Amino acid sequence: MVKLIIGVKGTGKTKALIEMINAALDSTKGSVVCIEKGTNLQLTLNYNCRLINSDEYMVSNASELYGFIAGLLASNHDITDLFIDATYRICQRDAAAFDKFVDEVDELSSKYGMNVVMTVSMPTENITDTMKKYL
Repeated sequence: MVKLIIGVKGTGKTKALIEMINAALDSTKGSVVCIEKGTNLQLTLNYNCRLINSDEYMVSNASELYGFIAGLLASNHDITDLFIDATYRICQRDAAAFDKFVDEVDELSSKYGMNVVMTVSMPTENITDTMKKYL
């Protein structure tokens, strides 16, 4: 299952994401992973959440991000919840590539029973039909 949190900067997307991460940590028996661009969440998140800086692994577009996620799942089948902050920015704000990425991640998450939440910084009037499916 994939869920998108969409809005412009300052609308509380990351705060909502942090609350969802903490809720997942309280309820899951598996692993909780958060991918972000940079290290903004480093001091904010509970240490039980595996925090990954996409920049450290040179993940810089939608296809690389998908491959990175697939690699995480290949090495850890216990991931129950995956959170990605600044997803659209990691995907270079390429709407077509992002739409394909989200559909592929949805397939992957369904196959492995993983919940995925992503933040997308953009005006809500600019979202695509594909993005609307995951609101």
